[in-house]
Amino acid sequence: MSDIGDKSVTIMRYALIAFLCSAFSVMAFGQTPSRTIAVTIDDLPVVSTRGDLKNRQTITKNLLGHIKKAKVPAIGFVNENKLYKDGERNEAQIALLKMWLDAGLELGNHTFSHRSLNTIELKDYQEDLLKGETITNGLLAEQGKKMRYFRHPYLQTGMTMEIKSDFDKFLSHHGYTIAPVSHDNADYIFSRAYDLAFDKGDKKLMKQIGDAYVPYMEAKLEYWERQSVKLFGREVSQTLLIHANFINSDYFDDLAKMFRERGYRFVDLETALKDDAYRTPDRFLGRGGISWLHRWALERGKGNILPDEPKVPEFVLKASGFESE
Repeated sequence: MSDIGDKSVTIMRYALIAFLCSAFSVMAFGQTPSRTIAVTIDDLPVVSTRGDLKNRQTITKNLLGHIKKAKVPAIGFVNENKLYKDGERNEAQIALLKMWLDAGLELGNHTFSHRSLNTIELKDYQEDLLKGETITNGLLAEQGKKMRYFRHPYLQTGMTMEIKSDFDKFLSHHGYTIAPVSHDNADYIFSRAYDLAFDKGDKKLMKQIGDAYVPYMEAKLEYWERQSVKLFGREVSQTLLIHANFINSDYFDDLAKMFRERGYRFVDLETALKDDAYRTPDRFLGRGGISWLHRWALERGKGNILPDEPKVPEFVLKASGFESE
């Protein structure tokens, strides 16, 4: 089969899986279950190979346009190192962040420089967090607000219980709550593949990557729905992680439509975290950054992790330059 044929089969396979799972939900329950999801967006103001200001303005404008159209109360997590140039405030980049606030969206802390807690000393990590709130909290203060949520870079949360405990105390002291993730995914791989295809002027490949993106995200969603039922006997309020990138600026509208067609209602992060599932302790000490649904499953025994988690299509992985997910 040709390479194009392989890509078409992969896309159709994801679409068929999503359709059958939706149909099963309707048959099993008589109607689609009432579902909620919070949308969290990392690496603000923009993460992309498209480094020039005009492109970053376009990405931000288009992404926020989709979010506003879909009436999604999203929260964006900021890396403030992107707000400086040669050690000085970069007002053009800060203006991109102001666009999020002008859209009525909440902002959270993703550290200054996006370093991993698993690779640096806790003291350095804490300093990087505090350094990462300066400009954003200044902008929020103009609205009588401040950052409330913290997202670990790479979802890497510490290699010992002592580090996790000490950092939890630090967060509490500074008024932060950890922003967990239930719907983890590899949108960053699609993003890199999409960016590189654009850089090469390969519009055909861009479309193929885009056509595979939402079906992949739906297949992942169905997996996390089943994982939550296995652990809690019900579907939990989902917390989605995506990034402020080029592909989402083009496809968030389709992504939001997919969630709504599956019966989801968009809620803010505060509302999603009221689900009792998020009271479950996180004792995961592995090197990787994984979904909280997998963390909770590991807490209860490895047999609680469903084995058939969807993977990024091979052609997307190849186009991204990543060796694996």
